[in-house]
Formats: sequence, C-alpha cells, structure tokens
Amino acid sequence: MDSLAGTRGLVRLILRRDRFLLPLWIVLFALLPVQYAVATDQLFPTVAARQEYLDSIVANPALLGLLGPVFNASLGALVTWRIGALLAIVGLVSLLTVIRHTRTEEEAGRRELLGATVVGRHAPLAAALGVTIGANLLLGALLAAGMTGLDLPGTGSVALGLSMAAAGCMFAAVGAVAAQLTQSAGGARGVAIGALGGAFLLRAAGDSGGPDSRLGWLSWLSPLGWVQQARPYAGERWWVYGLALGLVVALAAVAFALLSRRDIGAGILPARLGPATASPMLRSPLALAWRLHRGMLVGWTTGFAVAGAVIGSVAQTTTDMAADNAQLRDILEQLGGQTALADAYLAGTMGFLALAAAGYAVQATLRLRTEEEGLRAEPVLAAAVGRLRWAASHLAFGLLGPAVALVAFGLAAGLAYGLTTADVAGQLPRVLAGALVQLPAVWVLSGIAVALFGLLPRLAAASWAALAVFALLVLLGPLMELRQWMLDLSPFTHTPKVPGGEVAATPLVWLLGVAAVLAAAGLAGFRRRDLVV
Repeated sequence: MDSLAGTRGLVRLILRRDRFLLPLWIVLFALLPVQYAVATDQLFPTVAARQEYLDSIVANPALLGLLGPVFNASLGALVTWRIGALLAIVGLVSLLTVIRHTRTEEEAGRRELLGATVVGRHAPLAAALGVTIGANLLLGALLAAGMTGLDLPGTGSVALGLSMAAAGCMFAAVGAVAAQLTQSAGGARGVAIGALGGAFLLRAAGDSGGPDSRLGWLSWLSPLGWVQQARPYAGERWWVYGLALGLVVALAAVAFALLSRRDIGAGILPARLGPATASPMLRSPLALAWRLHRGMLVGWTTGFAVAGAVIGSVAQTTTDMAADNAQLRDILEQLGGQTALADAYLAGTMGFLALAAAGYAVQATLRLRTEEEGLRAEPVLAAAVGRLRWAASHLAFGLLGPAVALVAFGLAAGLAYGLTTADVAGQLPRVLAGALVQLPAVWVLSGIAVALFGLLPRLAAASWAALAVFALLVLLGPLMELRQWMLDLSPFTHTPKVPGGEVAATPLVWLLGVAAVLAAAGLAGFRRRDLVV
C-alpha cells in the first residue's frame, strides 16, 4: 500500500476538527501586526518621533532581547521589531498543532484504528505537516496583504509575511521530529518546546547587546534569529529564507525517516524497562511520583540553569554599548544609569522565564490526567492510597518543580552576573529574589490545571490555553494598548519587576490565595467524581 494513501482524507479530518481553532489563530496573528502598524503610526507620526523611539529601543537591552533587533526608524521596520515575540508564539502554536494530530492521536489509540483502514504509514504525519504549513503560508499571505494595504512597501510586506510563515513552518517541522522521539505527547511537547526555548534564548542573547554586540553571532544559531535577520523593510535579505526552507525540508525528511523506523505507539527513544522487583522506596505515592517526574525535573532544571548562566553573563555586556555613545549615555542617565539598564534586562528575562516555568508547572500537574487516562491511576487507588494523597504526590511536583527550576536559574544568573561585575555577594541575592517572586504567578497556572483536572477533567488540556492567553496579554497586551483591567487578568502582570523594582507583598499574597483556592477546588472535585477516560 502507498505510504501516503489516505492523506487527503486525513487533511479533511484535521480541517474539520480544527475548523474553529485554525481560522482563529490565522486571522489573529495576521491582524495583530496590522493593528500595531496603525497604532505606531498614530503614536509616532513624524520621522523625528520615530527616530527618538528607535533610540530608546536601542538603549534598552531588555526590549532587544525580548523582541529582537530593529534596523531603522521606518514604520515597517518598527512594526517588524514589535512583533518579534509573535514569531515565537506562532512557532509554539505550529509545533503543538503537529504534535496534537500525530503523537497525541497515537497515544489515544486512534492512530492504530486508522492504520487498520486504507491509510498509509506516513499519511497522518504528512496530513498534519501539510495542514500546519499551509496554515502558516496563508497567515503569511494575509499579513503581507494587510501591510501592503497600509501603503507600506510591497517588498517589505512580502518579506514580513514570509518571516512569519517561515517561523511557523520551521517549528512545525521541529514538532514533527519531536513526535517521533518519545512515546508520550507530553514528552514530545517538552522536547519541541525546549527546542523553541533554546532558539529564543540564543536569539535573545545575540540581540540584547545591540547591533555592535560581541555576541551577535549567537542570533545566527537560532531559526528565530534567521527570520528576523531577513530585515523586512530594511534592505531585505531574501537568501535567509533559503535557510528556513532548507531546515524545514531537512527536519521533515528526518521525521519521516524516524517514523519508518519505529512501531506505532512507540518512540525512537525507548522507554526503559524497570527492574524485576520494585524498590522498597516505591511504597509511597510520592516516591512513585518522583520516579515519574524526575527526568522532566532534571531536564527543566538543567535548562534553566544553562539559561541563567547565559543571561547573567550577557547582562553586563548590555551596558558596554553606551561607553562610546553620548546620546545613549544621556538616555541611560534618565533611566537610572547603567545599573538600571542591566536590572531592566534581567527583570525582563525573568518575566519570560516565568512563562516557561508556568509551562513546566502545567505539564507536571497534568500528569494527573495522563495517569488517569492511561488507566494507571486506578490500580494505585485500588490499594491503600487515598485520592487526595495520590493527587497531592503529583501536585507537589507541579508546585515544587517550577520552584527548583527558578532557583537554579536565579543562582546561575546571579553567579554569572556577579562574576562579571566582581560583586557576587551583592548581585546573587538580588537576581535570585527576582526569580523567586515569579513563583506565585506560576503557581496560579498549577492551580488552574488542578481545578480543571478535578472539576472538568475532559477540559484539563485547556490549561495550556490559559497559559497562552496570559502570555499574549503580557507580551503583546501593552503593544496592543489593551485596557489595564484586561492586562490584570494575567497573573504575570502583578509580579514585581525585580531586580531594580519595588516589591509589594499585597499582589503576591493575592496570587498565592488564588492558587490555593483553585487547587483546593480541584482536589475537592477529584475526591467526589468518578474516574473518567
């Protein structure tokens, strides 16, 4: 049988299943840059105003690290810079879409049922990649048309559309490879999101020092850096899109090759067989949860520590760009000096790492639902183990795991920054505090995941949607000029900007209270409901 037989039918099935979600994110991501362009034109109507805006951007390494480089003061270039974070979000949505229609289908057993019909081995992956890549190309076309409709240069508009589409397509291919590596959808998401996070950190480290940074070459190690270095509206580099196309083709080929080498339901990375007799240490639910969570905990903690070392070592270099620039020195003095600049950079990266830690918190907490759906919770609960005790064993990792990861980030970043400033004793506590104040907001996401698991178990995966909404509010809300009450819906809006800012106890206490109420409601609901699949 043809390995691609049935692909067309599966494409129709995916389009039907995603008939609401797919058009929503395509239209949303296409309209946001257009809205930015209109708002920017109104806020900075003159060339002088835009130049002053450009100078303030270049003087702020936190903005450069978060959103990427800005190449000139034209309206198109400023809009391209402002949607820098949107490229990563499009990549995230794309990789999750591919994993959802491949590995998640296998894990649920539906892929095996399809395989019993006239459906080729490679058809599900081809259909998922085809729909996701097609959606990104449509997104790019709509974006280019919208920007051209604002009388912006056509070549720059096409380049911007290609950049957005390329970011989504590259990480759709990353998701396709990740789906072949692990047996679980959660593991595949962890691998793919880790790759996206690594690409973002490389790009941020390379761009945060400005155009003359000694670390600028790091941006060229990141696919996200490629699409921004294509320079829409600033002397387009069309050859960069060849790099993106080459990566998509290479990763897709790897994904199909790996798919041919594994069994349905299995992963290239095999699950290790346990010993013939169980360890006495597995006599408690917490010990069993530790065994299930330890790999993910070690991986996330290691990643956060590496990110902390990179970000901490770069923080001091962000102030070097002002050494020979009188205009930038004046701007820095208005901001509070070079120390304030480094603090702003560290505080900005803390906010992004908090979102990543929240992703880890959701993934660890939703292990409860994974165990229930996999019919592994019922045998444990049939023993002398109460429901709350079992749920609390996994929730402990949804709460303490992000804390451990953020502590590792804070220690590594504080140590690296302290070494570069020759003030480890002074800087390490400040940076560590900046990491720890993010925990109440992260725990709100753990609480949401527990609440959905206990009260609406079939909608537990909506915890990821909550995280996506909060991330959009934090990253894009100020740029969209949303009302403050809308921004306040995100728990990350209320975390102090540390180091450098003031710490108020009231919002942190409220966040802890919200997290506690959500967790208690979820545990109470789980105690009373039936186990469901």
